[in-house]
Amino acid sequence: MKELELWVFVAVFEEMLGLGLWVTVGAGALALLAFVYVLLRDRGIHPRRLVWSEVAAVFGGATAVLVMQQVTHSGFRDIGGPIDWVLGLAIFAGGAAATLVAVYALLGLIGRRFAPSLVEPSRGPRRGWQPAAE
Repeated sequence: MKELELWVFVAVFEEMLGLGLWVTVGAGALALLAFVYVLLRDRGIHPRRLVWSEVAAVFGGATAVLVMQQVTHSGFRDIGGPIDWVLGLAIFAGGAAATLVAVYALLGLIGRRFAPSLVEPSRGPRRGWQPAAE
């Protein structure tokens, strides 16, 4: 095997994950389409929604690393050389990025109905608002 081809990686991942590979690819494509739709609909990025998505991304990255360890039947004690660390960081980054996109799209699509304080920009104090008396 002198050349690296994309289909070799697809075959290896399909052998490891089975149907889960295609479910993950489909969910990622759907999340990406929803993310683009929300960006176009809102004409930009909402900071509050982005911050909550970033918080969720940390957990998504950690989950991706744990799933990788379950699939490969390995643990943290099995990390050998630098390539193992690089691959682990890449898997964390991929899981975090996918989670960020999916959560941002989800908050953009249904967040207004269920948790408006998480996704809508604050409008400042209401009319008639008075500071507390001292």
